[in-house]
Amino acid sequence: MTSIPDNEAVFQPATSARRSRRVALIVAVAFFMQLLDSTNITTSLPQMGQSFGVPAVAMSIGITAYVLTMAVFVPLSAWLADRFGARNIFLVAIALFTLASIACGLSQSLTGFVGARIVQGLGSALMTPVGRILVLRNAAKSELLNATALITWPALFAPVVGPVLGGFITTYLSWHWNFFINVPLGLAGLLLVARFVPGDRDSKARPLDWPGFFFTSLGLAVMLYGLERVAHPEDGILPTVALIAASVAIGWIAVRHLLRTPHPLLDLSAFKVLTFAVSTLSAGTIFRVAINATPFLLPLLFQVGFGMRPVDAGFLILAYFLGNLGMKAVTTPTLRRFGFRRVLIVNGLIASLAIMACGAISPQTPSALTVVLMLVAGLTRSMQFTALNTLAFADIAEGQRSSAATLSSMLQQISMLFGVAVAAAILNLSQIARGEAAPDLADFRIAYAAIGLIGLAASFRFMALPRSAGAEVSGHVQEN
Repeated sequence: MTSIPDNEAVFQPATSARRSRRVALIVAVAFFMQLLDSTNITTSLPQMGQSFGVPAVAMSIGITAYVLTMAVFVPLSAWLADRFGARNIFLVAIALFTLASIACGLSQSLTGFVGARIVQGLGSALMTPVGRILVLRNAAKSELLNATALITWPALFAPVVGPVLGGFITTYLSWHWNFFINVPLGLAGLLLVARFVPGDRDSKARPLDWPGFFFTSLGLAVMLYGLERVAHPEDGILPTVALIAASVAIGWIAVRHLLRTPHPLLDLSAFKVLTFAVSTLSAGTIFRVAINATPFLLPLLFQVGFGMRPVDAGFLILAYFLGNLGMKAVTTPTLRRFGFRRVLIVNGLIASLAIMACGAISPQTPSALTVVLMLVAGLTRSMQFTALNTLAFADIAEGQRSSAATLSSMLQQISMLFGVAVAAAILNLSQIARGEAAPDLADFRIAYAAIGLIGLAASFRFMALPRSAGAEVSGHVQEN
């Protein structure tokens, strides 16, 4: 007589687990399309400039317009998801991104291209945080680790695959196909979301906080623009410092408003949760700087520092990519065995030392040793990325999830640009200090040492976490 209830008890968790994995995989496909587009465009800027009849350096406005549009609308994503439903907003985001990709590929002038990139930036701004909201709402805590691992792989793979794929497409097809490749991915995403992702809407949707939207968006946009300028020291350092200082002041005003208004655009109470604060705001952001600087430095090290051909450098970077891929199978059991705190500390130390070791290799280093180092760097990067992204939401209450997902996306955008900006600034400063016209191997050694030290500092900061941090998600059992 008890067989039917027992079967139902087994069936319900199994169904929930399948649904959470399915939703996470669909979201991951959309994320991959978005991140691939952001990384493969950089290799085709000279060819695009020729098509539009403008210098290659002028094409940077397309990247800037995209980043700033994202910054403006990311803070609005949580409110839109609660007001109109995360599934509906995610569909709109994919549709906007796909249509804008077609417009980018068909552009005949720089003006038209920038306009299309602005629309693309709007779609991207909504896609990332709303995608995370969908995953959080469809995954129980016991399923959160596996679901987060699925949506993390695009952020690990796209920065490595994008430039290689973009170079291949630009060389053998044309730059237009760097955008047209998004069309089948976008259509597949729309069909999968419409068919398999359940609808949802917050019945207690709050009114839109216009002042919060204005100050938060303005502060984030000014911050990202200032960080983007760090990589271009020829424009002068004073405007860059002024922009970053202004963004901090505007951010203070935004936080003051969000804490005082009865219906804030973003609920900052998530930062009172220790696991969220450490994995996103403090140690997490600092470590992501090191994580994001490495893919930027590697191609430059091999091509500028070692003098390698792009194709040979690509094979070494492929080992880094395989390291990211290889860790996925062992991340979950490792976290279940040792817990978040121990993994973030120990793996963080290994990852930081691997980054520093990248600065110790030279053209005379045996290829096998370089490949092993790339694999280790990729493996530890993947483990740290997944652990941080999962722990961030381990203790977040249901009512905080929308704002927490948006805040996490904002901080990851800052850390992404900050990582590249710091790496570029160190290279430039070292080069200027030595009075050289171009960076050489000595400059890369200094850059990798500095980035590795940043990672080491963040790794020790994870000691602030209790041993039981995220245990409900990881299933880690405390030893007596």
